[in-house]
Amino acid sequence: MRLIRLKPRSTAALVVASLVGVLAFAWPLFFRSSQASESAIGHTTDAPWLFVLLLPLLVGVVLAELSESGIDAKVISLLGMLGAVGTALRALGPGTAGLDPGFFLLVLAGRAFGAGFGFVLGAVSLLGGALISGGVGPWMPFQMFACAWVGCLAGLLPRLGGRLELLLLAAYSIVSGVLYGVVMNMWFWPYATFGSDFSYIPGDALADNLHRYFLFVVATSLGWDIPRGVLSAVLVLLLGRPILNAFHRTARKAAFEAPVIFEPGRTDG
Repeated sequence: MRLIRLKPRSTAALVVASLVGVLAFAWPLFFRSSQASESAIGHTTDAPWLFVLLLPLLVGVVLAELSESGIDAKVISLLGMLGAVGTALRALGPGTAGLDPGFFLLVLAGRAFGAGFGFVLGAVSLLGGALISGGVGPWMPFQMFACAWVGCLAGLLPRLGGRLELLLLAAYSIVSGVLYGVVMNMWFWPYATFGSDFSYIPGDALADNLHRYFLFVVATSLGWDIPRGVLSAVLVLLLGRPILNAFHRTARKAAFEAPVIFEPGRTDG
């Protein structure tokens, strides 16, 4: 059950933000880049601008939710708290073999509080974790988009209850853990050289480049992506039910969906 549902403005804000992210990752497949060598791999031309553009997009999603009464100050506080928890989990994660315990929190929070909440939480927790762990670099805005999509899509999963819900979230954790790595490889793959069978060839057919990209992913990153997904799935199965119950109790006690009514108060003096 999603506690905060998407409405038209929120949906539009999420679509616009996601389209910007898709273009940031995929444009080298369709247009030849003027960047070259280390400048291209480091995204020294476009990464700073992408980060500058991403922040107002996140604010836009939050404002759209606020304007439609999807979230209020209590939800913003919860977003900040879970963002801090996600930041701590990312900082505590060993990073070895792609293991990152923060992903399971994105899945559960996105499931409980909806796609808009999950989108913003994913980006905020990644940003906080990068600042604490020293992982700031040209890859960071791309990671923020990818984590935002993990939380967002968790909020769009179909409704199920009981054990089926946990199995669905565990399966999604594995898939999203792998897809996160597949998407993130695109931030550098079109600019680097890995041999004729694995490298992007400018001007070649899109299908051929995607085939080489698939071979590159299988040969290099799946060893990191699969453990990330498996760890998230295991944590969801072990901790998912009590955490989801806690989220629902928090929502009831905070009365997220209750309308705010101002009544004239008594004035003294």
